[in-house]
Order: sequence, then C-alpha cells, then structure tokens
Amino acid sequence: MTITEMTDEATEYTSDEMMSIAAARALSDGKRCFVGIGLPSTAANLARTTHAPGLVLIYESGTLGSKPGRLPASIGDGILAETADAVISVPEVFNYWLQPGRIDIGFLGAAQLDKFGNINTTVIGGDYAHPKVRLPGAGGAPEIAASCGEVFVVVRQSRRSFVERVDFITSLGHGSGAGERSRLGLRGAGPTLVITDLGVLRPDETGELVLSALHPGVSIEQVRAATGWQLRVADDLVTTEPPGAAELTALRALKAAS
Repeated sequence: MTITEMTDEATEYTSDEMMSIAAARALSDGKRCFVGIGLPSTAANLARTTHAPGLVLIYESGTLGSKPGRLPASIGDGILAETADAVISVPEVFNYWLQPGRIDIGFLGAAQLDKFGNINTTVIGGDYAHPKVRLPGAGGAPEIAASCGEVFVVVRQSRRSFVERVDFITSLGHGSGAGERSRLGLRGAGPTLVITDLGVLRPDETGELVLSALHPGVSIEQVRAATGWQLRVADDLVTTEPPGAAELTALRALKAAS
C-alpha cells in the first residue's frame, strides 16, 4: 500500500514506512531500550540515527549500546557486538539489567495481540501440543514484557494479528484487565503504546487498547475492519504527522545497507 501526502512537496511513502517512523518517534533520546529483531529493531535504529542519538540499544545477545550502520539480521549479527559499548553474557543482561528495572522501554513485535495487549508468539489454533501453526516462541520477550519500565509493540494490523483473545499468552500485557500485573507482582507498566501500519493504540484505565491516532489517509472504519474486537476510539483522536523527507531518507538508507 502506498500513501501520498502533500507536505512542502509531494512525498510518497508506504504504510510500513509510516509505521516504522511513527514507532521511531515514540523513542526519546537517552532512554535505555531492549530491542526485538524485525520491526522493533528498524524503528529503534531509525530513532538513534535521527532524533535520538543518545538512545541506548540493548539486544538479547548481550550487546549494550549497539550502533549498527545497517539493520541487524538477528540478535547474533556480528555488527551488534562490533558497534556496542559493551558485550556481556546473556544471563547478565537479564539478571543485572532487565530484572532489576534498569531498562526503560521494551520494544516488541507480535504474531497475535489481543485487546489487553497480551502477546502471542508461540502457537496459533488447536492446543499447545497440536497447533495449526507453531511460531518461533518466546525468547526473552516474557521477561522484557514483565520487567521493562514500559512496553511498546509494533505490528501490522489485521484480524489475524489483532484478536479478541490470543490463543496463547507468551508475553503478558494487561492480562484480563487493569490491575492484573500488580496482582502478579510484575515490575513494569506493560504495554503503553501499540503502533501499527494503520494507527496508534493506547490502553485506557481498564487496560483495553483504544485507538488514539490514525495515520494519514486511514479511516476509523478501516482500523475497525482490521481489528478482531469492538475497537473503541479515543475522544481526542488525532492524525499522525506524515513522514518528513529526512526521516524517509534515513529509514531507506538503513534498509539499503542491510
């Protein structure tokens, strides 16, 4: 899907580019961010190369402060270690950085996401032993979702990915509603922001995700049609600012180098 927006001059961009740029904008300079591979890594590296040069990127493989000049193919990509401020063991990342609450933001993707921000990357359909689809699994995502100060999720939106209730909770969001994380003794605030190729969602006081922003050219009806529950819309719904030329140039340069 290609969107054309008029700024100072005609700028053409895709819905995926809008999603990545919107996700990057959510990251502030100086924050410590635990980054998942794929869409989260694209957004985090774009933020670091544009408005947030002091953003500290932490990957599950033990690289602290990575500054790759291209998008890493995996957490084991050598460029992460080559450009890191420090490389430590995986247990140290989790025991001394993540679990004590030293990481501000966990940036995750999802195969399925439900209205309370619970993430599934394990199995879809059937039961656990005999699913229709077996996914890559958890990795460090459950701990990231439990212990980071807050969690951002970036995912393409459709009825397959946005479901009423996930088939399996790999990483807890807000469980069955507000207050469940506290009852379980989880440190972090959980998902506070979900960025998709259609818009932006945030949890309300009940923990349910509510549409808070539309990307340019997208309607509420389009977002509802791509959502597997009765999506509510914020009273102060806004439209996302379209990508700027510098943002698009930086994003495309990262992808071209990969």
